[in-house]
Amino acid sequence: MITNNVTELIGNTPLIKLKYPSEISGCEIYGKAEFMNPAGSVKDRTALGIIEDAEEKKLLEPGGTVVEGTFGNTGIGLALVCNAKNYNLEIVMPNITVQSKRDILKNMGAKLHLVDTKPYSDPGNYQKVSKQLAKDIEKQTGKKTFWAGQFENLANYKFHEKTTSAEIFKQTDGKIDGFTCAIGTGGTLTGVSVGLKSKNKAIIIACTDSQGSSMFNYFTNGKPEKKGEESITEGIGQARVTKNLENCNVDQSFFVSDQECMEMLFKIMKTDGLFLGLSSGVNICGAVKLAKSMGTGKKIVTILCDDANKYYDKMFNKEYLLSRNLPYADWM
Repeated sequence: MITNNVTELIGNTPLIKLKYPSEISGCEIYGKAEFMNPAGSVKDRTALGIIEDAEEKKLLEPGGTVVEGTFGNTGIGLALVCNAKNYNLEIVMPNITVQSKRDILKNMGAKLHLVDTKPYSDPGNYQKVSKQLAKDIEKQTGKKTFWAGQFENLANYKFHEKTTSAEIFKQTDGKIDGFTCAIGTGGTLTGVSVGLKSKNKAIIIACTDSQGSSMFNYFTNGKPEKKGEESITEGIGQARVTKNLENCNVDQSFFVSDQECMEMLFKIMKTDGLFLGLSSGVNICGAVKLAKSMGTGKKIVTILCDDANKYYDKMFNKEYLLSRNLPYADWM
């Protein structure tokens, strides 16, 4: 394969049959290997979709600036896309984000602004700070400055509808019975749900929610109320219905604790050779729960969001895991 630009490598990721989850569920469970995108996560798609949409709408000019609030992976994806397309990038990030993500962004040339962690209702919330920063930069420079706004920007879910859902349907020869993943912005779950349901309304779509998030209760009883303590996962878990989520088509919802997530991640390293990040553990647990609810012989797909390389400070820190009463790998 020869490409003219690294952005051409985003998407068209393979499906991997997950051996251990398939065995314990009696179904065929597949993970879409989004960690194989060039910047290492499913958020490469979000970044490319949002930037291409902005270019089409003339919201960006050559050498312009992109601003975004992110826990990391969308920012990293934007750094790759912006560098490849000659845009500047400024990122607003909560200061609880792991150091490795901060380092990656700075080393890729993005300007990083760290803020205290505050709820969305607070003007100091990282998303709101990033939106204001974009306005301030445009006023100061007199040049178009684009706020990516991944949570509210519908180009997010539409790109997943166009690419991720189409790839999954093609890769399974249309013989997919269920799909599930967690919610961060809502772009992946909404885009895949809309795309798959347009091809076959019988495909079951499930939200897999991490602890400390509100989406399990939202899809179960209509109230976005938190369930469980705050999770150690990053980039997933939502307390409100974003614009991207308004079009989501969900049939079921499952809750996954941090303990279940960590047990699955350490297990699947040994059984399947997959070195996966925290949100992937949540997604795989959700896929097993969906499979068991549907009965044996079904074909289920989920998202393997990224790998474990960004999460050493949490996943492989025995002292940290013990402080949270979480399991650790027996080789640690």
